[in-house]
Amino acid sequence: MSVPKWLTLSHQQVFPHKAFVVSDVTPVIDYERSTKDNKVQATDRESGLPLWQVEVLDGDPAASKRARTLTVKFATPKQPVCPPNTTGMPFTPVIFEGLCVLPYVDRSSESGRIAWSFRASDMTADTGKAGSSAADRASA
Repeated sequence: MSVPKWLTLSHQQVFPHKAFVVSDVTPVIDYERSTKDNKVQATDRESGLPLWQVEVLDGDPAASKRARTLTVKFATPKQPVCPPNTTGMPFTPVIFEGLCVLPYVDRSSESGRIAWSFRASDMTADTGKAGSSAADRASA
């Protein structure tokens, strides 16, 4: 069976109620190669590009506490830049371009659970209205 490792989804499929950046973009630290005095940035296993990350708040009011915040990573040669926040809100609404997800088993609890890694190629400002209609979700 030829199932891709990373599944490509649209931003609307993953974040039908918007996504909000709640941190700066920071390098992903490779803890296996880093020392106390020398932090080494992680690289993508396939492309060799540096990995960056940003913390995101899912705008879905029904999201569980565990699923409300997540990390989106980028494999890019240069540090991605968050779009400017012109909303007057404390968080910046964004749209992720080239969004991919990777399912994995999180074994941090006794029973384990399905969890998701998120990766995007870029992010842009979301200038649309809050929430979305059923028609918007159906067309995604």
